[in-house]
Amino acid sequence: MSQIVFTIGHSTHTLERFTSLLSLHAITALCDVRSTPYSQINPHFNREELKSSLLACGVRYVFLGKELGARSDDLSCYENGRVRYDRLAQSILFRQGLERLQEGVKTYRIALMCAEKEPLECHRTILVSRHISDLGFDVQHILADGSLERHAVALNRLVKILNLRQGDMFRPRSDIFEAAYRLQEDRIAFKLDDAT
Repeated sequence: MSQIVFTIGHSTHTLERFTSLLSLHAITALCDVRSTPYSQINPHFNREELKSSLLACGVRYVFLGKELGARSDDLSCYENGRVRYDRLAQSILFRQGLERLQEGVKTYRIALMCAEKEPLECHRTILVSRHISDLGFDVQHILADGSLERHAVALNRLVKILNLRQGDMFRPRSDIFEAAYRLQEDRIAFKLDDAT
């Protein structure tokens, strides 16, 4: 049986609602994969305040935004000003982040956190969960209502949203998933222009 890694978006949840979602799924460590761990709209999700609040609930906070974040200081990870997830995934930092995660799951029940409510609109799904799944982990996305969506189900939902052909017997399913990841990456990946 494979180990589970959860993901969650803090969205516009109150701190109480957010911690109740973590508690519902018995999360003992939260790994923040935001490149910039701050929120102007929801300051209770700023790094220091969130770390303190989670500690009071018995949940450990770990910042992994440098390793697993969607933005990179390494300009070789960009093409035409847009971050490329395939390049980011090959970076030493990203691999170190995956290694830290692999070690962490030995001790903690982990949720990866970013900001977006919808998993398919976030790099935690399109970039990070993809590679965690490839390592054999069972990735479960915690949705805003508290229900879980397996990564494979989310990926199939993405294929439908993007209207990709699914019944082609000459095209392997892995090619369809690859196309879905790439199309969604093109929609959501960070652009240097976005920072200004």
